Amino acid sequence: MKKQKFSHFIGIDIAKLSFDVAVLSSSGKTDSYIFDNTKKGIKAYLRLLKNQKIELSECLICMEHTGIYGKLIITSLVEKQANICVEMSLKIMRSLGLQRGKNDKIDAIRIARYAAKNYAELELYQPLPEILDQIKTLVTIRERLVKSKADLMKYPKELEHFAPELGKLAKKNIKKSVKTFSDEIKRIEGEIRKLILSDDRLHKTVDLASSVTGIGTFTALYLTIYTNFFTRYSNPKQLACYCGVVPFEYSSGTSIHKKARVHHMANKLLKKQLHLCALAALTHDPELKAYYNRKVKEGKSKMLVINNIRNKLIHRVCAVIKRQQPYQKAAA
Repeated sequence: MKKQKFSHFIGIDIAKLSFDVAVLSSSGKTDSYIFDNTKKGIKAYLRLLKNQKIELSECLICMEHTGIYGKLIITSLVEKQANICVEMSLKIMRSLGLQRGKNDKIDAIRIARYAAKNYAELELYQPLPEILDQIKTLVTIRERLVKSKADLMKYPKELEHFAPELGKLAKKNIKKSVKTFSDEIKRIEGEIRKLILSDDRLHKTVDLASSVTGIGTFTALYLTIYTNFFTRYSNPKQLACYCGVVPFEYSSGTSIHKKARVHHMANKLLKKQLHLCALAALTHDPELKAYYNRKVKEGKSKMLVINNIRNKLIHRVCAVIKRQQPYQKAAA
């Protein structure tokens, strides 16, 4: 964030029904308030700041990432052109050191102090374009439908193994429901394709990303959504780290020397998608298949080599986005 002098640092702890606000002035004084997590409650919060003659442009507002619970207040603050930071809760808590006790009021105060302490390193929140918000909603619905369909089909398959007649009975009675799920999944995918074609930037980005062998349309969409058109990360290494495919060293002195391994803090969905893409690339990309076979013969772990391929795919996707040119396979 560009160096700026803020008169107040505001921490907001958001719950489903309400949000707690802590207003920390430059003098160190802290005031706490609670509002309903509704449009009416947000208006009351903004009115409070106005009555106390606190200018939004001179405030840094920080909150934890809480998914849909924070959607309403973030949208309202973006419309007011407020300075907003949306941070991981774990990052905030660890930065403040050892803490005792917890409630919403205390959490809001801690978030305000975190903003005051780290504002120079924080990045202002950049909202997703409307088209990506719509795509994200449809992709989420599709993902849940696919999971529900898989869960529904799982029981008859297990039952059929141990009790064939009962398994057939179960299969017969879920047939109609499975078809409904399949039809809905196809319909949602059709809506997603229409949205992609309706936006030139999104269409081109998805086409470029999916030109990389192994990267499918939905993985390209996930990458585009979570990176906001590949603008949230300045280089492929940062994106690879976010996706959980970068191994980190774990050693200390002469006694602790563990193998480098990927960190558990990552976007699990992107990691899963990239794993499937890596397996597809092994089948359809001769260069990566040769790389895999060579490394396995050298004695490398198969999962380590697959993780390296996931990393390579991220670098390839970032390269085609940067150059704005489709991926070209290396000549045989």
